[in-house]
Amino acid sequence: MVVNFTGFCLIVYNFDVVSEYDFSSSWDMDDEYEKLIRRMNPPRVVIDNESSKTNTVIRVDSANKHGILLEVVQVLTDMNLVITKAYISSDGGWFMDVFNVIDRDGNKIKDEGVLDYINKSLGADSSFLHSRRRSVGVEPSKDHTSIELTGTDRPGLLSEVSAVLTDLKCNVVNGEVWTHNTRAAAVMHVTDEATGSAIMDPERLTKIKKLLCNVLKGSNKTRGAKTVVALGVTHTERRLHQMMFADRDYERCDDDTLDEKLRPNVTVVNLYDKDYSVVMIRCKDRPKLLFDTVCTLTDMQYVVFHANIDAGGPEAYQEYYIRHIDGSPVNSEAEKERVIQCLEAAIERRVSDGLKLELCTTDRVGLLSDVTRIFRENSLTVTRAEVTTRAGKAINTFYVRDAAGNPVDAKIIDSIRQVIGQTILQVKGSCEHSKSPPQESATRFLFGGLFKSRSLVNFGLVKP
Repeated sequence: MVVNFTGFCLIVYNFDVVSEYDFSSSWDMDDEYEKLIRRMNPPRVVIDNESSKTNTVIRVDSANKHGILLEVVQVLTDMNLVITKAYISSDGGWFMDVFNVIDRDGNKIKDEGVLDYINKSLGADSSFLHSRRRSVGVEPSKDHTSIELTGTDRPGLLSEVSAVLTDLKCNVVNGEVWTHNTRAAAVMHVTDEATGSAIMDPERLTKIKKLLCNVLKGSNKTRGAKTVVALGVTHTERRLHQMMFADRDYERCDDDTLDEKLRPNVTVVNLYDKDYSVVMIRCKDRPKLLFDTVCTLTDMQYVVFHANIDAGGPEAYQEYYIRHIDGSPVNSEAEKERVIQCLEAAIERRVSDGLKLELCTTDRVGLLSDVTRIFRENSLTVTRAEVTTRAGKAINTFYVRDAAGNPVDAKIIDSIRQVIGQTILQVKGSCEHSKSPPQESATRFLFGGLFKSRSLVNFGLVKP
């Protein structure tokens, strides 16, 4: 795997011992204040299946606070809903979001159970508005121990880490691995082989930390590995963005030869008469793109005051009117370049680069170690991985390339499938970059009716 965690940062979560994730009394006071505001101005959700012929229109109105846009988008994304259009407005103390959504099959949302869940998750009885822990912190859990890894990517690292965990009688029940720009991040949930629950023994946790640190350090003596152990639950994709952002994966190497045509088109301009900075993004559309960009803007401490999102075709267009949390727009060329780099990284991290392989079989301790060892022995590198366990079944997805980063020889895949099992390991296709069509003006969405009534027509709020 090009999960080169040379000079790695390892975090093994244990809620009781991680001081940086302890919730201070000030956070509790903030929560109580937000609960009061919530009772005075409860959020309102309106779901409309009549205004649009092709989309379900969801409108969320609520008292405003920093990060609320991310939390709403996170709820919809976690339900695997596809957001084809969005209109956001949050000037002043009130927040209004309008989303046009469909399911993964391109249909409206008609299932009453799903519609009821949306209402409960975003409406007056929901808990998403006042809980910082849902998006960022660590919630206690006795089901598993969480391990976080960040560092320099190298072939075979996932195999090495998995082998150590197997030797320590740990079973990886869930996990996700991203690689980008020679950096890598992973979040793994492990259980004790004997009990099937979280690992509680302090001596054993210390041993896990020590051995994993040895693997992560490798021969790199300039950067040490960091280990923290705790029991906890985080939002995996949210944490991966935070981890890679903190690891500065947005800093491109001098020898980065990525074709400029394949990079997202990100532009930042200042709208001086309104005191906003306008961020315009144009790139190939894909699932969870909106979540990824909003996640990064939030982590960079920017507030989205208005936004237009259009992802109805093969390409997505996003336009954000932002200010820094202190109220200032982007005020220097260096800051502007950093915003562009960070958003490019946010878009690229989740890109499924490589041949997609899906493994489905009965779960057992050492399964991930065995599979990744076979990949490594056949000179394959994993660029992204998702590990899931459901009802005793392991459903693992790997995106692989050869050691040089090129597409994998079909004969090698056939050989691997014969070893693992033709029905157990399925080839789901390749995900190669496609050439972008001719570039349009960077100001395609600038002012794009954001403050005009026709924007409301587009979202079915008023009739044309």
